[in-house]
Amino acid sequence: MNKSAKIWMNGELVDWNDAKIHVLSHAVHYGSTTFEGIRCYETMKGSALLFLDDHIRRLRDSSKIYRIEIPFSEKELKDAVISTIHANSHKSCYVRPLVYRGLGAFGVNPHRASIEVAIATWEWGSYLGEDVLETGVDVRVSSWYRPAPNTMPSWAKAGGNYLNSQLIKMEALADDYAEGIALDINGYVAEGSGENIFVIRDGIVYTPMTAQSILPGITRNAVIYIARELGYQVQETLIPREALYVADEVFLTGTAAEITPVRSIDKYPVGNEKRGPITEALQHNYLKIVKTGDDPYNWLTFI
Repeated sequence: MNKSAKIWMNGELVDWNDAKIHVLSHAVHYGSTTFEGIRCYETMKGSALLFLDDHIRRLRDSSKIYRIEIPFSEKELKDAVISTIHANSHKSCYVRPLVYRGLGAFGVNPHRASIEVAIATWEWGSYLGEDVLETGVDVRVSSWYRPAPNTMPSWAKAGGNYLNSQLIKMEALADDYAEGIALDINGYVAEGSGENIFVIRDGIVYTPMTAQSILPGITRNAVIYIARELGYQVQETLIPREALYVADEVFLTGTAAEITPVRSIDKYPVGNEKRGPITEALQHNYLKIVKTGDDPYNWLTFI
């Protein structure tokens, strides 16, 4: 990780090395955190945050689901994100807002714990590798399933939820794959450890439903919008595992991963084992916004 100068903590900018929490903080023992990942891009028109409003809204939604009352307004959080980027003199960076339960409670009941908020920024390149946006990645179907509905609230981007993601990711890396694809409790395709998934067959773009214990990704929503605007049919539906093996194209989406093609799954080649034409078209339209700053959708917040 590239160290930055400052981290925003509860209304103050502190030095990177001084941004500490107590070892008995509730979050350390019980995973009681909510968080976001936001990208700031250096466009041709200046630095801009992508989907800032959507990310802050989801941070508040995730916290509400876990009964966490954030002690800052949406405007205060957005201003803090921008202040932190400026304090670190970033032109482009990754932004991590974090809400966590601190001291005051020990045991499963968290209500007496303090609510703390931090925002960190640092320079971070491609999540799955520098060349993968064109060459694609090799993935496997994980032996780990996504939690069943009504066990963990998958619509919340919460720290404890990501223990499942860690198992998926570590298993994939141990077997020399870049990523793992989890199935839902019924054996249908769900998502990657940290990305949503799209499957293309005969020109139709398929993606799992948000009711399948997946995170309703913000980049996922943008890709669906762009695909439909380009004239592609998009279906949010159940996708059987074998559909991955006969797909013409498969790609992953996420704030960090952006739009990453998949070239093989369980050693089955996907299409021609390179980025397909629909994936390329979606990438082009998505990345054009963050490269040029020309934003017909009002997705960018210039800073």
